[in-house]
Amino acid sequence: MDKISKNLQRLENSAIALCFIVMSLAAFAQVANRNLVGASISWFDELARYCMVYLTLLATEAGLRDGSQIAITALQDRCPPAIKRLLQIVIKLIVIAFALMILDTSIDLINMQIRSGQTSASLGVPMWIPYMALPISFAIISIVQIISLILLFKAPLTASTTNANADSANIDSADATTAGTKLNAASDHAASHAGQKENK
Repeated sequence: MDKISKNLQRLENSAIALCFIVMSLAAFAQVANRNLVGASISWFDELARYCMVYLTLLATEAGLRDGSQIAITALQDRCPPAIKRLLQIVIKLIVIAFALMILDTSIDLINMQIRSGQTSASLGVPMWIPYMALPISFAIISIVQIISLILLFKAPLTASTTNANADSANIDSADATTAGTKLNAASDHAASHAGQKENK
């Protein structure tokens, strides 16, 4: 199962890199052609736009997979390992449910585009090709999040408990060091004050 996830990750990263390269080249060619030649080739702009759509949706899954999306974890971080695990499971279930819902809707959208036979204005490609970014991205999100959920169920809680104990020990050590520093400072201040009285 971990092998499937790694293969999907490798394929997805390659697709993201390819979309970024093609988008950058198309945008550069459009700007250079417009400023140097004085003519505008519309399909450059259309190609860059469709690549950006694929890039954005595929990168969304990459962010979910790597945990680099913006998230508020203040409550989760303060919970004990068992409650923290439960919250992570609930979050993944919500993400999976949303991804499957969008996947089902996007498949209907693709079927509608295929039946209509609509093509893009400049490239002349069938419009179901740009729209395929939705089912591809959310299918990958669903698969990867389901695999992640299964691995989460299998993962032991001991690691979280150990980390929590280590964090607690570090906090206690830091508190003890701070208290010791304050005590030494108070002692030095008292000794200095006593010395000043003797001098007087």
